[in-house]
Amino acid sequence: MRGVYTIPSTPFDERGQLDQEGLRRIVDFCVACGAHGLVYPVNASEFTTLSDQERLTGSRIVVEQAAGRIPVVIGVAGVCAEHAAMFGREAMAMGADAVIAMSPYIRKITDEGSQIAYFRSISDAVNVPIFVQNHSVGSELSVPTLVRLVREVEHVEYIKEETMPTTHQISRLLEMAGPKLKGVFGGAGGRYLLLEHPRGCAGQMPGCHVTDVVVRLWNALEAGDLPEAKRVYGLMAPLFAMETMYPGTIYKEVLRRRGVIRHAGSRNAPAQRLDEQDHRALDDILADLEPLFTYHG
Repeated sequence: MRGVYTIPSTPFDERGQLDQEGLRRIVDFCVACGAHGLVYPVNASEFTTLSDQERLTGSRIVVEQAAGRIPVVIGVAGVCAEHAAMFGREAMAMGADAVIAMSPYIRKITDEGSQIAYFRSISDAVNVPIFVQNHSVGSELSVPTLVRLVREVEHVEYIKEETMPTTHQISRLLEMAGPKLKGVFGGAGGRYLLLEHPRGCAGQMPGCHVTDVVVRLWNALEAGDLPEAKRVYGLMAPLFAMETMYPGTIYKEVLRRRGVIRHAGSRNAPAQRLDEQDHRALDDILADLEPLFTYHG
């Protein structure tokens, strides 16, 4: 697995309920934008605001709508080992190509033995590759612990590294983990991709709102065209700034503006409403990015 494995947002209707048809449109949008894979539901999907049933319903929709066109990685992080294993079994039943999980994200576990046991419970429930997502929403895992997970847990083959500095983490993981580690992916929407790619990252897992632009950035780096990669990155930089300030809002506001979904509501940040100046800034950002879009509704 390599490339831009983009993360569909979870759309909600005006009543705050899961918009199933909107999610199907988002999947088609991601495929049309050239995504190499899909990852759902994880942080950029607001997964911690979803009920277990909503997570399962949304995951089935993503697998069904992708229809084998590109791989689907299903998020199975749980509040404990048993919870995560349940999601792992369900992911297998629905036809996931791989699964991804952070360590438990409510009552965090910090001892290495419990962390390994948690991921082993997921591995026992699946027979597809596991991505270990190293993120502060769960417990941050040390490089030695990640190396143990790769070596000792059967299906752990990939890591999504999002702890700082990601550049050093990626280099150390690739140096220490051995051939069973098939790749390290980055996150943070692509903010660090210019620095991560030369260190050997296998891909990127960004929010999906400008998937076509991130794919263009990735393809330029893969082709060794650094001037083009820097040009695309420069056009994206103002959007990165807005995402940092309004993380629960921008993804879906951009999707709404691009005609993919009808409502930009977020459960994570209902109070993060953009004001008039924010909307003008976003107008300007999207006008600069529009020549890079391959999806036009």
